[in-house]
Amino acid sequence: MSKTKNNKDLFFLKTILWVYIILCIILAGLNYGYVKTAPESVANFITSAWHFYENWIKTLFIIVASVLTIRILKRTKRTRMVKRNLIGFTIAALVVHIITPLILINNELYFFAMPLPWTTTPLQLLVSDSSFYASRFPLWGMTGITAALIFYVIVSIIVFLGTLLFGRRWQCSTLCLFNGFASEVFAPAFPLIGKRKKVQTKTLKLLTVIKWILFVLALFFTVYWILLVLGVSVFNDYNLIGRLEIYKYLSAELLMMMFFWIVFTGRGYCYYCPLGTLLGMLGKISGQKIVTNNTKCIDCNQCNLACPMTIDINSKAINGEPLISQRCVGCGHCVDVCPTETLSYTTAFLNKIDKRKRES
Repeated sequence: MSKTKNNKDLFFLKTILWVYIILCIILAGLNYGYVKTAPESVANFITSAWHFYENWIKTLFIIVASVLTIRILKRTKRTRMVKRNLIGFTIAALVVHIITPLILINNELYFFAMPLPWTTTPLQLLVSDSSFYASRFPLWGMTGITAALIFYVIVSIIVFLGTLLFGRRWQCSTLCLFNGFASEVFAPAFPLIGKRKKVQTKTLKLLTVIKWILFVLALFFTVYWILLVLGVSVFNDYNLIGRLEIYKYLSAELLMMMFFWIVFTGRGYCYYCPLGTLLGMLGKISGQKIVTNNTKCIDCNQCNLACPMTIDINSKAINGEPLISQRCVGCGHCVDVCPTETLSYTTAFLNKIDKRKRES
């Protein structure tokens, strides 16, 4: 009976993800391609449909998929860390995609929910000659632009300060509404085609190279727009730079992310996300680590099998050594799956809180 329920829940979960991907490809293609040459009424309809999908449909899918994922996972293992992830993503989606857009009357705020260097959209909004500013000013006015930028600053402070306190887990496994949310709320569904494959060493090296290429590229775009904001003109064709960034987003990020979902893993994009690369560095400063000696490791290798980022946790756990890796997104899958509960996720700040609790 339990296996039958699991199969049904997994079928529904995969169906929702397929629908999400297909809608994304169709609507993104129309919104970033056809809409520029379409009649005004058609263009407005396409844009509205895209924003409705990005906000309402996405949030609905997050809620429904979270319920299905918990139902599937709780039958085979503990779900304490996963539940925290899903609660975090649900709250983030409600705030970013529903509540704040309704308050500010702006359904494009999700553009401003990822800090630098992931996107330069907020910087483009500060350059009055940019095509993004020209397209948004008639719709939002200066008041709307100011509100969007304030929202962006608040989000950035929350992400960076939170990462210094709670490690990379704060953004990558609690708040990220680009790939992080999908990798968690649809976790049992990956990959959509075939069985989960182990990431080979050569593939890991290739993803590492791609990570640094995209990180440097993201820094280039960031520095370019910062210089423009400061009044330093380096290259005057703003629209070309803006288009190049859109092409990067659509090809190396959006489409590749979904390709990974279909044939590889939910965390494929996380291997080379520019923001994740930066947060990995901040995570090291925060003292992020997986503690491996709460009880005793029995060398079952379940932690390695559960890790979506191909980190060798088991070799550290055998010796009771902490696992420190900038690639770790803090999802806690290894913590939940450990049969002896010897693993736990922590940072310097979380350690202080635990110490005070024990002393009180």
